[in-house]
Amino acid sequence: MKGNTIIAPSLLAASSDNYACAIATVEQAGAEYLHIDVMDGHFVPNLSFGPNIVAGIRPVSSLFFDVHLMITKPDKYALPFIQAGADCITVHAETSCDKDAVIRTCDENGVGFGISFKPYTHLEDYIRYFSRLKILLIMSIEPGFGGQAFMPAALERIAQAKRIREEIGASYKISVDGGVNPETAALCVEAGVDILVAGTVVFNSDDPAHMIAKLKGG
Repeated sequence: MKGNTIIAPSLLAASSDNYACAIATVEQAGAEYLHIDVMDGHFVPNLSFGPNIVAGIRPVSSLFFDVHLMITKPDKYALPFIQAGADCITVHAETSCDKDAVIRTCDENGVGFGISFKPYTHLEDYIRYFSRLKILLIMSIEPGFGGQAFMPAALERIAQAKRIREEIGASYKISVDGGVNPETAALCVEAGVDILVAGTVVFNSDDPAHMIAKLKGG
């Protein structure tokens, strides 16, 4: 149902001069998750947060922290982010890292494991991991920078992820990231998405509570 859709504001779009205030605002407005993009300047052409930022904001928020590791070697850095306060570690399918090692690290520390897919990566090539997922993240833009336009092909990929989930009896939540606004959100929810990652449309809104309600379909 639309009302059950989880909104995950992307920290990348928050004002960096006061993360605590920005996070509190969206939490009070009805957000349930915080999406934290970690970029290394290699896997994607941009740089962002380290574990110190996650550790700094963890005490001021009760939101579920989905840490999206857009980095070349997430198997080396998963544990520091978990220790900093991540609730889920989401790695990219396209990395050559030891994903089973990341899963073990997540399991041993009681946090979720997720896999993210760039727009042209085939979901079925990674189906062996799907029964172990907390989050399956569909990128509806090329990862690395915010503010890009939504790629409509993501809708079929969301529907495909839902079909696979039903076929194999998995329980992962389907998330979409990139170009999310009230119009594209409605299409994604119709396709079967559970989590909407939204950046500027939430953090830059004059009324975040109203925007989150609109994204949920209200």
